[in-house]
Amino acid sequence: MAVKSDIEIAREAKKKPIHEIGAALGVPADHLLPYGHDKAKVDQEFIDTLADRPRGKLILVTAINPTPAGEGKTTTTVGLGDGLNRIGRKAAVCIREASLGPCFGMKGGAAGGGYAQVVPMEEMNLHFTGDFHAITSAHNLLAAMIDNHIYWGNELEIDERRITWRRVMDMNDRALRDNVVGLGGVANGFARQTGFDITVASEVMAILCLAIDLNDLQRRLGEIIVAYRRDRSPVYARDLKADGAMTVLLKDAMQPNLVQTLENNPAFVHGGPFANIAHGCNSVTATTTALRLADYVVTEAGFGADLGAEKFFDIKCRKAGLTPSVAVIVATVRAMKMNGGVAKADLGAEDVAAVERGCPNLGRHIENVKGFGVPVVVAINHFAGDSEAEIAAVQAYVKSQGSEAILCKHWAQGSAGTEDLARRVAELADADAGNFAPLYPDAMSLFEKIETVARRIYRADEVLADKKIRDQLREWEAAGYGHLPVCMAKTQYSFSTDPNLRGAPTGHSVPIREVRLSAGAGFVVVICGEIMTMPGLPRSPAAESIMLDAAGEIEGLF
Repeated sequence: MAVKSDIEIAREAKKKPIHEIGAALGVPADHLLPYGHDKAKVDQEFIDTLADRPRGKLILVTAINPTPAGEGKTTTTVGLGDGLNRIGRKAAVCIREASLGPCFGMKGGAAGGGYAQVVPMEEMNLHFTGDFHAITSAHNLLAAMIDNHIYWGNELEIDERRITWRRVMDMNDRALRDNVVGLGGVANGFARQTGFDITVASEVMAILCLAIDLNDLQRRLGEIIVAYRRDRSPVYARDLKADGAMTVLLKDAMQPNLVQTLENNPAFVHGGPFANIAHGCNSVTATTTALRLADYVVTEAGFGADLGAEKFFDIKCRKAGLTPSVAVIVATVRAMKMNGGVAKADLGAEDVAAVERGCPNLGRHIENVKGFGVPVVVAINHFAGDSEAEIAAVQAYVKSQGSEAILCKHWAQGSAGTEDLARRVAELADADAGNFAPLYPDAMSLFEKIETVARRIYRADEVLADKKIRDQLREWEAAGYGHLPVCMAKTQYSFSTDPNLRGAPTGHSVPIREVRLSAGAGFVVVICGEIMTMPGLPRSPAAESIMLDAAGEIEGLF
C-alpha cells in the first residue's frame, strides 16, 4: 500500500466549520472574523474580556540542531496537542505562520506533516490571512516616509549616512542584500546605500509578536529608531509621524488566527519570526489568548534549542511574564546518525555506534534547557527505518542525562502515536515542579549578556567583537537600553557559528559581525558569523517543483 503524501492527507481532512472550533474553545461566533469557512481571526474585543481568567499550562516544543535528515518539530507540536486532547485534556496548539521565502526555497511548507498537521495547509503556507503582507507594507511605508522626509527638506536633520532602517520582502533574494536607492536624478531623491531583509527579520514582525494590544503596538512602532542625526541623536518612527499609519496597516494582522488540526483541535497560527535571525516564537497575543481558553497550550520555538528555546525563555517569557511548565526536545534517530558522521544517503542502514556518537548534541540541549529550571522530556520522532536497537540507544543515553525519551509515531498514527508523550507531559505540567528563570538578569551589561549566551548555551571559549561593536553597545547602555535582552542571529545548524560543525563542539569562538538596536521590539540583535538577514535560494529551490496540476490543485508544496 502506497504511503500518502502530506498534501494528500491534508486534502482528505474532514474539517469542521471554524465557528465550531471556536465554540469548543468558548469563542462566540460573533467574535470570529472568518476568512472563508476554515480559518478566522479572534477579535481584540473578545480577547480583552479574557484578562482576568487564569492561565493554563504552557508547554514548549523545541529540538536538536536541524539536519538534512529532518526532525519534525512542528509535526510533534501538533501531534502532542492532539495527544493531550485524546487523553481528555483541553489543549490548544500555538505555532508560527509560514514565510514564503523558505516555502519556495528549502522547506516547501510549515504546517506539520503526515497525520499531525494543521489545516488548511495550502493557504497557511501561502498568503493565509495576509498578516505577512501587512507587516511588509507597514515596514516599507516607514522606509518610504524616511526618504520622503529627506526629499522635502529634512526638517529632522537626518544624517543620510546613518539611516538604519532597511526595506523588506517575504522572499529569499540574495541580490537585494545590498543596493543603492535614489538613482536617476533630483526627482528621485538622494542616492544612498541600503538593502533588504526578509520580512520575518523585520523589527515590525518582532513588535507584532511581542505587543499585547493595539496601544502597545503603536507605542512600540513609535519607538523604532530609523536613523541618527549628525550629533548621533536618534530619530524615531514617531518623529516621522509614521506610527499611526503603520498601526492602521497592522490592525487586523494583530488579531490571532484560529484554524484546526486534522483531528479538529484548535490551533492558533500567528506571527513568524525566524529563530536564526529573530526571536523565533509565535505572538504573545496568540499564546496568552490560548492560555486563557485552554488548560494546556503547546507552542514551539524555531530551530534548535540553542536558538529558539533560549530566545523563548530570555525574550518572550521575560517580556510577557510567561512561565513554561515543560519543555519537549524533538530528536530523531536519523539526525543522531548524521551528528555521528553518517552521510544522508547512508541513513537507511542500522548504525547504533553512529547514534551513540551523535547523541551528545541532544545531551547538550537537554542540559541547556534544564539550566532554565524547566523539566525536560525528549520526543523521538519515529521514522519507518529506525531499528529497535537505535531507538533503545537514544533512550538509554537520555536516561543517563536524567531525562526520559518517549517514542512517538504521530506522523503515521496521529494522536494515537503520542498518547505516552501526552500523559508524561501532562503529569510533569500538573506537578508544577519547574523553577523557571531566564539565563541572565536585566541589569547585566549587553556584552556580558552576549558572553553568557555564548559560553553557557554554545559552550564557546570567547566572543570576538571589535572596538566599534563594543563602543556601540556602551553607547546604547548610556542611552538607557542596557536592560534589554540580546537576540543572537546565528546559524541554526551548529552550536558554533560554523554550520558544518555538528555534534556538541567546545573551544570555539563566536565572532560578532554587527549589532542592531531594535528599540521598539525591546532587544538588541547580535549578528554572528556569516548569518544573513536576507537568505538566498538554494541551487534547486522548492519553487521549481511547485505548480498547478491538470485539476487546478497545487503540487510540490510538500
